Amino acid sequence: MKFASVALAGLLGCIAMLTCAEEPEHVCNQDAMLVFDASGSMSGDGWGYGSESANTVPRILKVLAALGKVLPGITRYRRVGLITFGPNHCNVRLELKPTENSASRIMSIVDALIPAGQTPLTAAVAEAAQVLDFREKPGVIVLLTDGEETCGGNPCTLGKRLHAEADQLTVHVIGIRVKGYTWMGEQSLLDTECLAEQNGGLYIGVESEDDLAKALERTLGCPMLSERALP
Repeated sequence: MKFASVALAGLLGCIAMLTCAEEPEHVCNQDAMLVFDASGSMSGDGWGYGSESANTVPRILKVLAALGKVLPGITRYRRVGLITFGPNHCNVRLELKPTENSASRIMSIVDALIPAGQTPLTAAVAEAAQVLDFREKPGVIVLLTDGEETCGGNPCTLGKRLHAEADQLTVHVIGIRVKGYTWMGEQSLLDTECLAEQNGGLYIGVESEDDLAKALERTLGCPMLSERALP
């Protein structure tokens, strides 16, 4: 009887070990890159365009406030890096590779940015994918932007290429106050949405600081919600 109990315990232990060994990496532990828009449009007009509150609080400060609410919690369990774009016309800059407990470093970098220039979001996302080594392992990109591609790239074409080369990369897009507003035409917004759709991600439009904090929790946070199965 004692032998049977020991054998059963050993069998259950083997099953448990096998289950753990076969369990895939949890999405909450995948490295992530935050792609941050520091183009000229982030320098003013708060959350609106031409509203009564325009230019009272720079938009980038509103974004900083939302990031400050959620990043400390997120970076306790996920390594997060940072790419910025915008200053110096179509410049893309790798600020930080995915790093543990990176909230304070990310916040200090973004806080020092002076928004200017254009919006090379396609090149920035492509760079983030390379940093994540997306062909070899899963990763998450969150593009945070209040504009559209203005440096000659095509977000939808990039999205299709990334998916064709590796379907383990997830790209989310958070669009800040872009509803009903476009510099480049409606198709440019659809192309940005396509970037997320092609890579199993969400496109979330936000209209307030609270909306942005919730969107960051949905995309970078844990458990990370996914709508891949939805039509």
